[in-house]
Amino acid sequence: MSADEEWDNELENGDSSEERYERMSFVVDRGQEPVRIDKFLITKIEGGTRNKLQQGIEKGFVLVNDKPVKSNYKIKPGDTVVMYSDTSPESTEIVPEPMDFNFVYEDDDVIVINKPAGMVVHPGCGNYTGTVVNGISWHLQQQNPELSEDSLPRFGLVHRIDKNTSGLLVLAKTEKASLKLAAQFAEHTVERKYVALVWGDLPEDEGTITGHVGRHQRFRKIMDVYPEGDHGKEAVTHYRVIERFGYVTLAECRLETGRTHQIRVHMQHIGHPLFNDDTYGGDRIVKGTVFTKYKQFVDNCFELCPRHALHAQTLGFVHPVTGKKMLFESELPEDIKGVIEKWRRYTGAKGTEVG
Repeated sequence: MSADEEWDNELENGDSSEERYERMSFVVDRGQEPVRIDKFLITKIEGGTRNKLQQGIEKGFVLVNDKPVKSNYKIKPGDTVVMYSDTSPESTEIVPEPMDFNFVYEDDDVIVINKPAGMVVHPGCGNYTGTVVNGISWHLQQQNPELSEDSLPRFGLVHRIDKNTSGLLVLAKTEKASLKLAAQFAEHTVERKYVALVWGDLPEDEGTITGHVGRHQRFRKIMDVYPEGDHGKEAVTHYRVIERFGYVTLAECRLETGRTHQIRVHMQHIGHPLFNDDTYGGDRIVKGTVFTKYKQFVDNCFELCPRHALHAQTLGFVHPVTGKKMLFESELPEDIKGVIEKWRRYTGAKGTEVG
């Protein structure tokens, strides 16, 4: 099972290396009166008991302002509270939810959707509802009312894309389809092309980025590139320039391998982080002038596209049952289109048809 933003559940679903998983996080409201943390939290946990909550607090599964507390700690307005559990999100019950999807294709074996930015693929790490899996589970349940929730499709998720990446995602509707699609991802035979807006002027019109991708040695929830290959897994990204704006470049990225955050971390590695990528340094001015008007222009672009500018535009695979070659294209979403047009006007570049 793999994909560009592939499988590493910990990035969406907690850090399994410490055998604890984030369940809930929030900031205490300004008007909240001081009250014991256990009394306060029990009102937020459906079906929970105060005894179990206190046991969790004693185990250090509740942090306030990044520090463990005792059950008698009194919360204050502005406190940041994070709750953890020792149960993997993968083992939690998937609750089907009615959701609207942009279905690109569906038959008896596969579903292809165009995922919007902001939607998590699988429940976990404080995102237990409103995910692709919740919605597809509901969709399949309506097609097959006799299915129990336990049989809804944990096996059908053969790859993932990040929460704030938009674009094409394929899911399997049967176990046979799931296994065959997963094999194609593992063998790197799936065609995946992304459109990315990156900071700076890429040095070549076409190029290849290599370097093993693995978890950052210090900051465990982000990835890093290890050129010597002593950590992580082999990763290869091919890019082609679509349009240049001097300060930023619009590029097509084709994945040869699929690693967590591969495009994002590879582009950062060569000094061209994705535009407005707040994880890998793209949410600030990386190239440009110091003039106030330029800064205001960039801030306006960030506001127009309030997420990293990455879209899964092309997805191709062999149908797991019919053997037919399937190829899908997705139009660029309005936020990325709008930012491209703003840069085009700002730099006076000639338009290029994209998406």
